[in-house]
Parts: sequence; C-alpha cells; structure tokens
Amino acid sequence: MTSPISRIAIATGGGDAPGLNAVIRAVVLSATRLGWECHGIRDGFNGLLAPGQCDGDPVLRLDASAVHGIGHLGGTILGSTSRGNPMRFPVEQPDGSVAEQDLSDELAALCRARGFDALVVVGGDGSMAIADCLRGKGLAVVGVPKTIDNDLDHTIQTFGFDTATGFATACIDRLHTTADSQHRVMVVEVMGRYAGWIALHAGLAAGAHAILLPEIPFDPGLVAAAIARRDAQGRRHAIVVVAEGAQPQGGRRMLVAAAAPGRAERLGGIGAWLEAELAARTGKECRSVVLGHLLRGGSPSACDRVIAARFGAAAVRVLARGEAGVMVTLAEHDIGTVPLAEVAGRTRRVPLDGDTVRTARELGICLGAEA
Repeated sequence: MTSPISRIAIATGGGDAPGLNAVIRAVVLSATRLGWECHGIRDGFNGLLAPGQCDGDPVLRLDASAVHGIGHLGGTILGSTSRGNPMRFPVEQPDGSVAEQDLSDELAALCRARGFDALVVVGGDGSMAIADCLRGKGLAVVGVPKTIDNDLDHTIQTFGFDTATGFATACIDRLHTTADSQHRVMVVEVMGRYAGWIALHAGLAAGAHAILLPEIPFDPGLVAAAIARRDAQGRRHAIVVVAEGAQPQGGRRMLVAAAAPGRAERLGGIGAWLEAELAARTGKECRSVVLGHLLRGGSPSACDRVIAARFGAAAVRVLARGEAGVMVTLAEHDIGTVPLAEVAGRTRRVPLDGDTVRTARELGICLGAEA
C-alpha cells in the first residue's frame, strides 16, 4: 500500500543533548529512501511561530547531503529552545510586559500551510506534551525521546544520558586524585532536574562515597557522619555527588531562577549549600564543583549514537505503516511505541526499590537517609 506521506518535518525542542544530530540524520536518510521530502524546523517550533528570531531560514530543506557527517557531532543543526512551548508561548504585550498565550492552533495551521504530512518531534517530557497537543489538532506526529536526564516514562533509556553520565564519571575520576592529595571533601553537583539518574549512575561508576538524589530527601548530618567514619579509617578525602534537584529533609529544592513566562524554573545551588554545610559539620576543607551544561555538550557516545539512529529510523518506520500519535521507546532490546498521551508531561524517577539503589547501599555508599 502506498503511504499517504510525502513531506515531513523534524523539530528538536528543549535542552540540547548529544545524539540530536544522529536522530536528524537517521530520520532524513530513512525518509529519503522512501521518497519523502524532509524539512527541519529551526529552534523547536520558533521557526514557524517566531521566524524573525531565527538565524537564517526558519525552515530548512534536509536531504542526504545536508546531514552528511553530522552523526558524531554534538548539539543540533536545527537549533533548540526551552522557550518555544506553543501552548504557553511568550508574547510581548503593548505595555512591554510578556504574557503566555496558547498558539497551538496557529502552529497546527502553519504546519498544514507548509504541506507537512507528518511531524517528528524530538525532545523530553515537555516536547512530548507539545507533540500530544498537536496530535489532538489532527496532525500525524511521532515523538522521539531525548533528554540527558533519562526521565521520560515508558522507555528504559533516552539518548544523551549515556554521554552525560560518561562525562560526569570522568570528571569525578579526576576529582578523586585532587581530593585525596589535599584531604578534601569534593561536592559534585550534576544535572538531572527532578530525577537522580545521572547522579546515581555517575556516582556509582566513579566510586563516590555519598550520592544524593531528588527521590530521597537527605539529612546532611548523615552525610557528615559518613565522612567522619572515613576519617576514622584513615581515608581523609570524600566525594559527594548531588543531583541539582536534591533537597535536604524539611527543606526545599534550590533555584537559580524561578519560573517565568515561557520558561521552567532553573534548579541549582545545592552543591554550594552542601559544601558550606559539610565544612561546618566536619571541620574539613570542602570544595564544590558544578558540572552543569558541560554534561550537555560534546560528541555523543557510541551507545547514544546507536540509540539515536534506532529511534530516528523507527520514527519513519512508524509513520510509513500508518501509525501516529505515539512516541518510540526502547524496551530491553527492541524498539516499541507508546501513545503520546501516556508520556506527555510525565517524569520517570529513580525507583528506590530498584537494583541500582540497592547496589549503592550494599557498597556502603551514603544516600543521605536511613534505608
């Protein structure tokens, strides 16, 4: 049966992640083999909703030559944004203030005016919510899960996570030597928002002595006690990995900036707070390091390149068989799909009864709370 699709568009939204270009390449090469025409929307959906804000053409024609040699590159050739949610689009008012407006109907109309038969939306939980909204407007949409935080529901891994975790591990490895030499406590703050996947996996891989997750409100006194035990054993340094969304018991998550029109709240500052807290409680010299956006940059790992390629090819495969309104997922060894409505706006957090948390406890790693 001939597919009704002949023209598709790709959009990459939210924070950037290693592997985005590999997805774009896979979508374009797979779709081109079917005779489809591919286009890339710049900066999320801003290329359609706010084309004047984009550098160059707001919508790019993508063919095999356009994606040649990009699979190993970090970032995204289409650009991305965390301020392009069409359901809450920041619009300047006559008085100069900014207010959020729902422009999803306008976006759907612009997609139809461009002649797009289907959309491939690459992003995290927010982007999947946008994709689900567009599905509700009658557009054929397939989502591709992307986030270094690994916090999208119904997929065991998102691309970008492996690269971010590997880099965090390498950084912590380096900090071991300087912490040991100076007999210091090093506090390493990593990204992850409300989920502790990066902190848990990087901390476990790099031999951290304490790992603090958003899923487990922590007692700084227990962390200080774990450091004191190491001192008593003659091990005069300690590595504490803390997720940016972690919070002390009875306290709040720390913010760099509160939510604003078109923008989510920005987490950060827990590392510096914990550095001061542990210095006061232990009497030891403490230092904090924020890895921050270093985790988003650089070339994707081999694992992320393969996952991204599989996701991109699967998105085209799904559309070719007449399926839409779904997100492609990784389940064990196979690629599957799940309705967008089941993942839109949802977060997959670290299971406290899972084997990885159990392993951390069995290795004697302090998680900031009693088991």
